[in-house]
Amino acid sequence: MTKTDDPAEVDKAAKKAARRERAAANTVDSIPPFARLFPLGLQHVLAMYAGAVAVPLIVGGALGYSSADLAFLISADLFVAGIATIIQSVGFWRFGVRLPLMQGVTFAAVGPMIAIGQSEGIQAVFGATIACGLFMIIVAPFFSQLLRFFPPIVTGTVILIIGLSLMRVAAGWIIDGSTEGAPPINVAFAFGTLLLIVLIERFGPPALQRVSVLLGLVLGTVAALFVPGMVDWSAVGDAQWFAVVTPFHFGLPTFQVASVVSMIIVGIVIMTETTGDMIAVGEIVEKPVGRRQLADGLRADGLGTVIGGIFNTFPYTAFAQNVGLVSLTGVRSRWVATAAGVILVVLGLIPKISSIVEGVPRAVLGGAGIALFGMVAASGIRTLTKVKFNNRNVLIVAISVGVALLPTVAPTIYDQFPQWFTLIFDSGISAGAITAILLNLLLNSDEMRAAAAGDPALGAYDAVRGPAAAALVHPQAEGTGLIPTQLLEGERTDAAASVDASPEPTSPEPGRGTADPAP
Repeated sequence: MTKTDDPAEVDKAAKKAARRERAAANTVDSIPPFARLFPLGLQHVLAMYAGAVAVPLIVGGALGYSSADLAFLISADLFVAGIATIIQSVGFWRFGVRLPLMQGVTFAAVGPMIAIGQSEGIQAVFGATIACGLFMIIVAPFFSQLLRFFPPIVTGTVILIIGLSLMRVAAGWIIDGSTEGAPPINVAFAFGTLLLIVLIERFGPPALQRVSVLLGLVLGTVAALFVPGMVDWSAVGDAQWFAVVTPFHFGLPTFQVASVVSMIIVGIVIMTETTGDMIAVGEIVEKPVGRRQLADGLRADGLGTVIGGIFNTFPYTAFAQNVGLVSLTGVRSRWVATAAGVILVVLGLIPKISSIVEGVPRAVLGGAGIALFGMVAASGIRTLTKVKFNNRNVLIVAISVGVALLPTVAPTIYDQFPQWFTLIFDSGISAGAITAILLNLLLNSDEMRAAAAGDPALGAYDAVRGPAAAALVHPQAEGTGLIPTQLLEGERTDAAASVDASPEPTSPEPGRGTADPAP
């Protein structure tokens, strides 16, 4: 009997052929069977759910909305997140990157939206959101010219500021309106929830680790059911099983100049985040993102944001945790993200689910918020590790964080200033972003960068790093052309080094500069 006649060898060869066939079928455009498509899509929804519903809870709570209005904001958020995800993954005409990307409300907009809502009303928030989305659609093809204002020294600082500023929200949830400090039972539940999240991360299987924040919320709420008065689900019984999310539910939007300017700053931050995520997921699925695809993806972000303003919700961006999930599962199909988008739309049309989420105890939310917002801050620190620090860069981060935290530690500091000023600077995120951009332009000018180019101990402080840089200098990504770059000493890739025989080539370190948390 020859080797090829051996049943064991035949079976082994058949298995190898089947594996190769599955690998060949695992492409961005392949459609898995429904038996796999639905659970894979649901997994993406679970990974982003806690972060997705946090923003409407934060903004609605800060504006003093009722339980019914909070539930409506959550429904609208899930509904539009699903639509934005479908636009991004399926794509039509010049909208959508056609990659497995999930869309959700960005944390970067929380501070400005609360400031606008408290001074001008929620209608001004929605007006500024619509204007921000239109701005993103218009500038998407030209974003390469704006990207240079948001290098890692700026984006890392802004993301760090977002996480630090939101800690006040987590503390407010734990205090839960008390004027005499947080009740001990609230503190116990907050840190109990936080402990559950840590234990799941430490001892849980990888499938549970990916949804540790969501599980912490669920288990903390279940424990709170045994404490009288901790959980209020009285509105769940009155909520409908099905309802349509109506546009302009809270009234027609208004457009205030200062509010629009503040939100446009957020829009540029969103586009910077999405750029990193699109390039990263393109590398993961082995489908590099070119300049035209990048513009299409940014337009989809803008369209999702416009739809958000119309349907009573907020600006949208790609969720970084779902990019990590694509890498972890190895499933490349963009139709999995589409299925997740459909699930989100369905969830948004079921008010009872939103009422259940709204009824989660604030103390439990506070504990999860510490982890959630801490992850945002940690993302900023991770981005800053791509920067080689000297005294100037330390000063940029120090002053920007200091200016940003002033309204957080002293909320009345700008009360005597004009309203247009407070709309921008009462939000530590807007103030910190403006400060970081201006300081970087002042302290890291082109002349200073050129002067430091010959020093091997220093890097190009305001050069694009991470996936964007890799795409710009990668020999197989010719024509990406996000921005013109010049490879400085110590910044050459191995491929470039093979051409000029540089003795010790190095390549830009990969990394993402994203604001949204990774449960």
